[in-house]
Amino acid sequence: MFTATLLVNPTTPSLEPALVENLRNAWGGGEANWLNPGIAAEFSLAEKPGNQWDVWADLQKMGVDLVILPTEGRRKKMLLADMDSTMIQQECIDELADEAGVGERVKDITARAMNGELDFDGALTERVGLLKGLPEDVIGQVLDTRITFMPGGKTLLATMKADGAYAALVSGGFTAFTARVASELGFDENRANTLITEDGKLTGEVSRPILGREAKVDALEQITARLGLTEQDVIAVGDGANDLGMLGRAGFGVALHAKPSVAAECEIRINHGDLTALLYIQGYSRDDFAV
Repeated sequence: MFTATLLVNPTTPSLEPALVENLRNAWGGGEANWLNPGIAAEFSLAEKPGNQWDVWADLQKMGVDLVILPTEGRRKKMLLADMDSTMIQQECIDELADEAGVGERVKDITARAMNGELDFDGALTERVGLLKGLPEDVIGQVLDTRITFMPGGKTLLATMKADGAYAALVSGGFTAFTARVASELGFDENRANTLITEDGKLTGEVSRPILGREAKVDALEQITARLGLTEQDVIAVGDGANDLGMLGRAGFGVALHAKPSVAAECEIRINHGDLTALLYIQGYSRDDFAV
């Protein structure tokens, strides 16, 4: 059995019952269950429809995300999340680069790296090199004034954790950022790269080994083994090319507002919903939310 979930951006609750009913009837689905009126609904399917992606493309034009997943094992026991442009709305290195006066140059490298056009390790080394001499206290300023959380993140964490799940933040960014983000959102642990400082300034170097694509897969393997879970017990979320390894291995791999080349490799694509979409596709209703 499968479950089809339709959802929209919660700020514009525009999911029409007629649309849900028409699709349910066309696919011979079970009775519709509204997880959040106007925002998310689901229905059961005996099998995946052959025209799933054609319908998905049509719904995208209407601002509706469609996700079809096996019904069994939908509730996951662990969340593995990227940070930049996933749990926060910015790329932390781009924000630091703005402060260092090299913003445009670094943003271009970041975009190409996240799209898979550049080697991640080399791109990170080059970008960090451009931050050489930046005062260390600028990190705190950026955290306080430039970093905002992705909508739905606190609700996602609180709800999954209330249901007994474990949450890990794994980032190709920096520990100075993941520590604050993990603490404020309620992650159980965080992993990232460490910026090297000397005399209160960034040296332009990052500690080795660099945490990139393979390190995220390593985190998936290590944490599940430690907790006695399987990779199928995990829902992973990210947006960049360096997330594809963990997204491909996790039970549910969610491409959230992802680069097109990244989304194309993922079965679960959330382009309109926020992070609460990860709850809806697991079968949580609005009444189940912990926040």
